[in-house]
Amino acid sequence: MNPASEVYQNMARRYFLKRSAGSLGAAGLASLLQSESKVQAAPQQMLGLPHFAPKAKRVIYLFMSGGPSHIDMFDYHPEMKELHGKELPAEIRMGQRLTGMTSGQSSFPCVAPMFKFGRYGEHGTWVNSDLLPHTASIVDDITIVKSVNTEAINHDPAITYINTGSQQLGKPSMGAWLSYGLGSANQNLPAYVVMISKGKGNSQALYSRLWGAGFLPSQHQGVKMRTGNDPVLYLSNPDGLARTTRRRQLDALASLNEEQFAEFQDPEIKARISQYEMAFRMQTTVPELFDISDEPKSTFDLYGEDAQKPGTFARNVVLARRMLEKGVRFIQLFHRGWDQHNNLPKNLGSQCKDTDQPAAALVKDLKQRGMLEDTLVVCGGEFGRTIYSQGKLTPDNHGRDHHGRCFSTWLAGAGVKRGFEYGKTDNWAYNILENPVHINDLNATILHNLGIDHERLTFQFQGLDQKLTGVEGAHVVHDILT
Repeated sequence: MNPASEVYQNMARRYFLKRSAGSLGAAGLASLLQSESKVQAAPQQMLGLPHFAPKAKRVIYLFMSGGPSHIDMFDYHPEMKELHGKELPAEIRMGQRLTGMTSGQSSFPCVAPMFKFGRYGEHGTWVNSDLLPHTASIVDDITIVKSVNTEAINHDPAITYINTGSQQLGKPSMGAWLSYGLGSANQNLPAYVVMISKGKGNSQALYSRLWGAGFLPSQHQGVKMRTGNDPVLYLSNPDGLARTTRRRQLDALASLNEEQFAEFQDPEIKARISQYEMAFRMQTTVPELFDISDEPKSTFDLYGEDAQKPGTFARNVVLARRMLEKGVRFIQLFHRGWDQHNNLPKNLGSQCKDTDQPAAALVKDLKQRGMLEDTLVVCGGEFGRTIYSQGKLTPDNHGRDHHGRCFSTWLAGAGVKRGFEYGKTDNWAYNILENPVHINDLNATILHNLGIDHERLTFQFQGLDQKLTGVEGAHVVHDILT
């Protein structure tokens, strides 16, 4: 057991005994309470984090919720033109477990991308030039991993898996692990922030547990920022309540909570105090962050006109860049609407219109500000889409089902090779031929760039040294790193 998790386990155990055994438990615990003054130490101090010199100081994860079609965006094979309309061979599908949406189909006709592809950059990287012209302009600054894979085949287990390292509920999210392990670089802002935007396609539900703290202390959960006048619910003081009055209230409340902590040693009491104090400090920092009136016209020329509209992906990316500048450790932008089981050509075009320019602009903006060298940008979803059509294939319309055997994710910035492609799939973009990257491997690589050995960032829970990358084993993908 590592020292930090031992402290929290002891604190929780003392709370249980105190509540259940009354005076007997209190007497038995007296010496233990006196000997464990280390409970106030920060986890990163006790765990020796970072474990080695980090390449990245911060991460922004552009999460395309719903499963973007890797076939129609990055993983192009010219041979697909010859496969169009033909049945997917059984030896390619290999009895793959299918979702309930296509398991009853009698045929599986292949669908070539109905868009134009071109080769860009010094290495001639294939990119959908109809849908991703802005991303095509940054291929020399990014690594595209075409061999990401997952065992999950449906949205909720898949998005839970890639965010927490497990398909089961209740595990901490990546951002929570980073907050726990590295802490915040700005005491006036959270270490982990989440923002959500929505496209015009089918949108899967996003639950707060995806940015939750799980069994870690609750102050490490992500803070969800909203659009509108109140980016964080209940952050503003009620009308008529002065800030000095709020300060006195919080001081009195903290005093009561400290008394409770001294008696019960429940770690969640400390978490509550921490969250109240962070909310108070955020009352001044968050409104300033969300007021983008000081951004020059060049910002909106770069990110696109949607950056002027609250709630859009483009606006969230601009806000995220401002947070990165202020030291927020981990930012996750979820964009919903990528679940294209039907009408894929139209819906995929709409989603790419929302995200292509802002995502590429972020890389360009960070680069010109000198921040790309120590900022890691990740862009991808929970799985990809099938080469075969879901439902009836028509000349100008079709859908694609979920596909976890292989899909594409791109990375840019700190510690990542530039103008690089990794992994190879077959001509159907269905199976991996070279260099598979499991989603736990991807997460291990992100942690590595932050100076964290994923095997050593642990917390004992349910008898296991739990990790973001699971207990089955994962590896850092050194081949994509500088």
